[in-house]
Amino acid sequence: MPLQEGDAARPSPELHPKALAPANLILTVVLSVFGAIVGIQMLASLGITPSTSLIGALAAMTLARVPLAMFRGFRSVHAQNLAQTSISSATFGAANSLFLPIGIPFLFGLPDMVVPMLVGVSLAMLLDAWLLYRMFDTPAFPAKNPWPLGIAAAEAIKAGDGGGKQAWLLLGGLATGVAGAVFKLPMSAFGVALIGGLGAMTAFGIGLLLRGYSAQLFGFDIGARYVPHGMMIGAGIVALVQVGRVVLKRHGSAAPGTGAAASLEARGATALGRSLRLGGVGYLAIMVLLAVGTGVYTGMSPGMLVCFVVYGTFAAFVHELIVGIAAMHSGWFPAFAVALISLLIGILIGFPPEALVVLAGFSAATGPAFADMGYDLKAGHLLRGETSGTSFEIAGRREQMIAGMVGFAVAIVVVACSYRLFFANHQPAPINAAYVAAIKAGISGDTARNLALWALPGALLQIVGGARQQLGVLFATGLLIASPMAGWMVAAGIACRLVVHRVLGAAARERLEVFAGGVIAGDALYSFFSGAVKSLRK
Repeated sequence: MPLQEGDAARPSPELHPKALAPANLILTVVLSVFGAIVGIQMLASLGITPSTSLIGALAAMTLARVPLAMFRGFRSVHAQNLAQTSISSATFGAANSLFLPIGIPFLFGLPDMVVPMLVGVSLAMLLDAWLLYRMFDTPAFPAKNPWPLGIAAAEAIKAGDGGGKQAWLLLGGLATGVAGAVFKLPMSAFGVALIGGLGAMTAFGIGLLLRGYSAQLFGFDIGARYVPHGMMIGAGIVALVQVGRVVLKRHGSAAPGTGAAASLEARGATALGRSLRLGGVGYLAIMVLLAVGTGVYTGMSPGMLVCFVVYGTFAAFVHELIVGIAAMHSGWFPAFAVALISLLIGILIGFPPEALVVLAGFSAATGPAFADMGYDLKAGHLLRGETSGTSFEIAGRREQMIAGMVGFAVAIVVVACSYRLFFANHQPAPINAAYVAAIKAGISGDTARNLALWALPGALLQIVGGARQQLGVLFATGLLIASPMAGWMVAAGIACRLVVHRVLGAAARERLEVFAGGVIAGDALYSFFSGAVKSLRK
């Protein structure tokens, strides 16, 4: 079995399943094709991307029950983890990282840009996932943080493998999640509030409620005045500085005599710094490729072109960090809204419309794959015994990355083969209309002042909360999501959590994680199947 806490000095007697082993590879490819098609179809028809992670795990569990030797390997929870990693990667990669960005030039009336944009965002997606693989379990993105969808997947797999009281607790959570979803309640918000950081969840819930009731409270819609966007700009810049401080302090963390935990943290900070540098070079190269491949360089002066490439690289970095932080703490990532922020700033700088189309697509492509890989690696980390630095953990994480890359490769092929059909039927992602409208409308002086004004409190809140709680980013995330009911469900989750902790004490954490995982899984499964039915009807 995987190593348990305190076993870090001993190698695991179990070899981790290989992602490229024939049986695993065949299953991951089949699941990835299914996930990619479902992701594109539901994004085009409903504007949402479903979580298919549990579908992959359930498929592997089902095959494990077939009495044939070739399916015996799927009895391993780690093989099931590879299956859920691949289908999840393919779904979010195909829909959010590829199909959505290439729809922006199509809708803007620049069809010749679609193919070079697809090449650029495909590279950005692969780099995005690889960076999270490198940054996972570093001081910026610790494995111990919630990553709620990862907990849901891990608990479902563990319950299917072990049964017992944990399975009944998970089933209770599943039933609760499905029942609430039937009545249109955002049960994932309730489940996340049970396990997320208390400060982060409080900030997230307050943001959701303020956005939902801003008209009644203040007499105007804060979303229409770009208050959430300004708050996120300020919080995002501070978050980037906080990550930079972690990297700069890495040498001090490795002081002699600080122990194994401090040594692991120092190595994590060093890996983080190296990954950020490699990521910067990678994003810079992709931006140059996009500028040349799409031809937008012909419409800009040399100075403006340099500014465009540098800003696009910076925006990609900030976008993935914000999306990753929000996903890590809340399970929600405002990728569309943060990409819109990058676009608004690009409009303020004065880039020509064609360049803004490229910028919007590139910004939208970075982040979703980063966040999704975090969920999958969290699930694997839990299944492998929550150990860091062991050979089994390192091997498992590497195999998950390979399975994820298989999913992303399949996503690229599926999107390349299918996007013309969707565009011919005038079915790009609905959110693309917002990007195109923003580019055509430009930005007013009042909007620019609002962005600058509200960036200050966003920055201050992020400073107060620090890198650990991420209050500014989570508060702004809540403000960007127009779902007051989600705010009430977060409040209900926090209240239930406090009561359970008071009653059960130290035993509450594990039980809440299992139950919350079931709630999130139930909500995701119901949303997936109900969304699939609606999509087919359309």
